[in-house]
Amino acid sequence: MRADAHWMPFTSNKAFHANPRMIQAASGMYWTTNDDRQILDMTAGLWCTNLGHGRERVAAAIYESATTLDYAPSFGFGHDSSFELADRLARLAPGDLNHVFFTNSGSEAVDTALKMAIAYHASNGQKGRKIFISRERAYHGVNLGGTAAGGIATNTRVFGRWGDVHHLADVLDIENNAFSRGLPANGIEKADELEHLINFHGAENVAAVIAEPIQGAGGVINPPEGYLARLREICSKHGVLLIFDEVVCAFGRTGSFSASQEFKVQPDMMILAKGLTSGTVPMGAVVCSSEIYQSVVKHSPVGIEFSHGYTYSAHPIACAAANACLDIYQEEQLFSRAHNGIGQYLEDVLHNFKDLPGVVDIRNYGLLGAVEFEATDEEVPTGVKVFLKAWENGLMVRGLGTAIVVSPPLIVEPAHIDEFAVKLVKSVGECI
Repeated sequence: MRADAHWMPFTSNKAFHANPRMIQAASGMYWTTNDDRQILDMTAGLWCTNLGHGRERVAAAIYESATTLDYAPSFGFGHDSSFELADRLARLAPGDLNHVFFTNSGSEAVDTALKMAIAYHASNGQKGRKIFISRERAYHGVNLGGTAAGGIATNTRVFGRWGDVHHLADVLDIENNAFSRGLPANGIEKADELEHLINFHGAENVAAVIAEPIQGAGGVINPPEGYLARLREICSKHGVLLIFDEVVCAFGRTGSFSASQEFKVQPDMMILAKGLTSGTVPMGAVVCSSEIYQSVVKHSPVGIEFSHGYTYSAHPIACAAANACLDIYQEEQLFSRAHNGIGQYLEDVLHNFKDLPGVVDIRNYGLLGAVEFEATDEEVPTGVKVFLKAWENGLMVRGLGTAIVVSPPLIVEPAHIDEFAVKLVKSVGECI
């Protein structure tokens, strides 16, 4: 088997070939490696396996769909499972987000939302609104639109930005907000930069603001108190759409179905993926307001109103998996579980790491957390070093530059968090 036949994504392929990390099985909170070691998954894969691994009910739904309706085209055709799923998501979503457009990933959903924003303004005779405003340290996938909107420099350095996107400063402020529990108290004034950007470019040219309620891949960066509501206020004032990228935050990660509901801020569109199928089958979605849907449909010429979609949009197997996942989320009351003690337990354990060597900040909300280490001149950042050592010690965390982050499956128990603490302390001690 030729190792380099697979060009691996977001991976140092040379380093991986020298020291491969191979996984052969997963169950509950654990992975099993090819050398039969058990690894505690404190990242829910890539922020996605919210229900834990190996749910037989989801597997059964996937199998039944694969042997009953393995594929159905979504261009001009439909099947019951997609309409059921869309209705369920619309009922769960906040406010008048009543219409669901299915994609195959969060990246595709981001680009769909950006095109939807342009189509909405064009339907209202405002074809000049094509500028987007994002934030530094934002991650919005890797398709062309999402890459342009992203605010992580390493993701755009080679490719450039294929869209007219401008960025607000990020809200990470360790000097004033270090070791905040939940939302930091300082920094709401950073939202006022949006007013300046809109006025500078002209509101008549700005289509939408796109933001993660909590920035995930940027390092679990919580918004200051009142910050998101201020973004909403400024967008409404200028007729600019507000898009919340909830690929990481939705499906119970913050203690509510969505961070929009958790923080009581109503977007015009919400982007979903990852937890939608608990990582079992690729799927994403954009949930948009009735205003957007009705405007595009009403004002478009006869025929196709929105010339956009994917071969695998609303794939029957993905819909079956998502419907089964929603059943489990609701029956086990997992959307609110982070508020029922386990989120507080994780918070307390995380903040006990304050005195570990090199720690300069700890951030958390619900079942999300980050431990930030001081920057060094070494080639390999501390967060990456801790991630590599943790893997050796039977623990999966993500290393994001100078930080390690956690986003455990929603089924995590105190005993798992205790195991995480022991293994993380050991790992930090061995590499710092």
